[in-house]
Amino acid sequence: MNPTRRMAVAIFVMAPLLLCAVTMPAMAQTADAGNRLDDFLRVFTFQDYNTRVVVVGTTLLGLAAGLIGTFLVLLRRALLSDTLSHATLPGIALAFMVMTLITGNGKHLPGLIAGAAVFAVIGTLSVLAIQRFSRLKDDAALGIVLSVYFGLGIALMGMATRMDAGNAAGLSSFIYGKTASMLFSDALLIAVTAFVAALACLLFFKEFSLICFDADYGRTQGWPVTRLDFLMMALVVLVTVIGLQAVGLILVVALLIIPAASARFWTHRLRTLLWLSGLFGALSGFLGSGISALMANLPAGAVIVLAASFFFLVSLFFGSARGLLRLGIDRQRLQRKIMNENLLRDLHEWDETAANNEKQAPRAGILMRRRAWTSPSLKRTLRRLNRQGLIRQPSDGTIRLTDTGREAAQEIVRRHRLWETYLITHADVAPGMVDLSADRIEHVLEPELISRLETLLDAGKGHAPPPSPHKLPLIKGVR
Repeated sequence: MNPTRRMAVAIFVMAPLLLCAVTMPAMAQTADAGNRLDDFLRVFTFQDYNTRVVVVGTTLLGLAAGLIGTFLVLLRRALLSDTLSHATLPGIALAFMVMTLITGNGKHLPGLIAGAAVFAVIGTLSVLAIQRFSRLKDDAALGIVLSVYFGLGIALMGMATRMDAGNAAGLSSFIYGKTASMLFSDALLIAVTAFVAALACLLFFKEFSLICFDADYGRTQGWPVTRLDFLMMALVVLVTVIGLQAVGLILVVALLIIPAASARFWTHRLRTLLWLSGLFGALSGFLGSGISALMANLPAGAVIVLAASFFFLVSLFFGSARGLLRLGIDRQRLQRKIMNENLLRDLHEWDETAANNEKQAPRAGILMRRRAWTSPSLKRTLRRLNRQGLIRQPSDGTIRLTDTGREAAQEIVRRHRLWETYLITHADVAPGMVDLSADRIEHVLEPELISRLETLLDAGKGHAPPPSPHKLPLIKGVR
């Protein structure tokens, strides 16, 4: 098992325990310890029929939203899900009025969902039309459609609430969600949606990936990019509309975006990202609905989003690919590597510019002036190189390379001068500026690039460093 998977498994195991630990103080106010344990076992062993339906339904909804939300995040269309969810509001209100006029009962769930789906598709087409036939940028098109459709929805909702044939009190569940009232038929519909989303992601994984990373290339190769893009957006619409009843039109956006954003902190591989996102979404639905069942005063939709936010925060700090802790460690490691290599190169160039004589070996004060090192940072670097056996410091205070350190320094100087020669001959960098330019990039050159430089510059492998392509700075007191 690789480090990414180990970290992910550890998070998944810890998350339920931490979430339960967070909720324990509030639970203590409502029940004693024995009742809490009984309630916990009753909910998470699915002993109640209604709890079983709700938890399974929200878990599958989180799985479906996490899967298709991955492509939304990769396409940088996070705001599109927000737009679609708000665009469903006029559809819900219109469907309520139409169903009231036809049947006398506007709270007909299939009719309301159908109205939401129709307006979600219209909202998608509106965004695509504005993007294609105007010079407005994507965020402007999304903002226009979101505000126009939501304003229309609010106006229609006002009309619906004043109808004589009924009231629109039940419509608020579509805005804020009403997970606790989920029926078996709703859970079954969500299960079918999750299956369709997972199957589509598997069948069209290569095509969706191509659209996310290089749609223009796919278009030139004859791929039906527009139709594939529309299929992807249709899946987003499907998940959005199905999720309205569970978490509401405002919070369904979170289930589409947050799991995918969390998964990006753990991996750089797309396939792993897809399944991690689905897993984060499923766990968010499972924990959110379970905790909501334990605490009657907490709405399930809000707790599901908070559970997803918990995974996001954990991923943000501890993600093995892009987490802040990992970035901080990598940055410190690179900083130490740069300081080590700079010091070794300085010592090697000192030997080149001065006669290799015991009396002229540099001291710490001279090295500090060459690169404006601070005393603490230079001392730390010297201690590291001493431990690695690359330098030695005799009792007279001078600093010298060991045989091992000289070999390492030769390789560093050789790499530096190859890059300098390339910049002078192929990038028209002035010799007087090339030292600084090379210094910024030479520490992260991959072996493959070094090999290409050797071939391009006709430089043999494993030889001593070539002469410097520019005049080395004179060292005061040496020449």
